[in-house]
Amino acid sequence: MQIALTIAFIIISVVLAILVLSQEGKDNGFTGTFTGSVDTYWAKNKKHSKEARIQRATAIFGALFIIVAALLSSKWM
Repeated sequence: MQIALTIAFIIISVVLAILVLSQEGKDNGFTGTFTGSVDTYWAKNKKHSKEARIQRATAIFGALFIIVAALLSSKWM
């Protein structure tokens, strides 16, 4: 059981690193205030975009990472 969890942990770690590195940066902070950026149709419907899917997958794999790490560090194994 511990070997299977360790292999799953390594796979989840690699996938999580790839997902985090593939995300786009957030550039709407200080410059967006002065340029007067407005909400466009694209900005309002970002939940269906590739970026939203990557963020959702990152959250899922992050949760799996924490769960598997807790299982591996528990005294039951």
